[in-house]
Amino acid sequence: MPRGEIDEAWIEEAVRRYRRIEALQAEFDQAVSTVEVTVRSPDGLVEVAVTADGRITDVRFLGPLHQRHHRDVAASVRAAVAAAADAAQWAREKLHNETFAAYRPLAGA
Repeated sequence: MPRGEIDEAWIEEAVRRYRRIEALQAEFDQAVSTVEVTVRSPDGLVEVAVTADGRITDVRFLGPLHQRHHRDVAASVRAAVAAAADAAQWAREKLHNETFAAYRPLAGA
């Protein structure tokens, strides 16, 4: 194609791909707010459910607390919350990879 001419087929493909990326992004945004992961503290006392966007949706104590020292319970909660943050990041990355797996950059087309 001579320099200065517009490649309309390339532009149409770019617009089509842009719209597809927008749709995939909307799908991803919806998924990260609904996909939930559950983790436990290393001692098994605390269970935390978190969405892929990092929102904690539930905290459960899986054993009796009356015989545990408050510092031990607090440590279990902190450990479970830290694990939940890691799990949320893992879930986001997994969703991103699944959502955009078929996408290939336009430059290589």
